[in-house]
Amino acid sequence: MAQDLLNEALTVIRNAERAGKTECTTPASELIKDVLLVMQKNGYIGNFERMDDKKSGRFKIELMMKINDCGAISPRFSISLKKMEKKEIVYLPAKDFGILVLSTSKGVMDQKEAKSKKIGGKLISFVY
Repeated sequence: MAQDLLNEALTVIRNAERAGKTECTTPASELIKDVLLVMQKNGYIGNFERMDDKKSGRFKIELMMKINDCGAISPRFSISLKKMEKKEIVYLPAKDFGILVLSTSKGVMDQKEAKSKKIGGKLISFVY
């Protein structure tokens, strides 16, 4: 049984991309759905749909071959607007290359949107 479903889902996506697959299936949860929506909005994945498996469900995700690496950040660090650039340096390979996904009081969003709204939150994952 998985302890961190988000980490498992992002690992499945990363491994499927490296293997050259065009789609994959991951566990489903509300947090995973929100992270997938941010990834889709930034062009890292295509469409995805929830499939019912009589349990918690699974997501079928269309891969676009644009992900070099992705992963969950654990523990979930709280981050202020002032410290966001330092965390970008830690988790992303270059400036303006990739996204950090944050859970904020206004919902799940990438660091660029959080900066424009001038809010902080908890770091949950990175994608580049």
